[in-house]
Amino acid sequence: MREELKGPKVEGISVAVVQQLNELNEKVYNVYLLNLSEKIIEGVMISSRGYGRNIKTDEEVKTAMLRHSIEVLLPNEAAKIEPIIEEVFGINNEFWVSFWNDSVMYDKKFIFLPESISEENMKEIPILGVRGVMII
Repeated sequence: MREELKGPKVEGISVAVVQQLNELNEKVYNVYLLNLSEKIIEGVMISSRGYGRNIKTDEEVKTAMLRHSIEVLLPNEAAKIEPIIEEVFGINNEFWVSFWNDSVMYDKKFIFLPESISEENMKEIPILGVRGVMII
């Protein structure tokens, strides 16, 4: 692919799936967009979907595509994208993020591979201060 068609490289932006407790003290998972850069990003659009063959059941799975928007995400700030359920951890979970910075549009696909969202892969997530799995 020609270099000029690839678009600018996305740096300092990541997506994390974190484990939290809800108001009933039950374990839940949420997906966050993190701006780890020193720049403001604007006009953020996120599409999410799950797809693939569940490793445990060998069943073909495809979820609905969800779309989200965030007007502005300041430097070193996080925004909740959506909740996620454990039943989809056995398939690919894709988050396609597009945003504007200094009149330039950026986009990047973040894909959590099957079974990558697990207790053994969790670590402290910057900005949020909770455990989770992060893709940079």
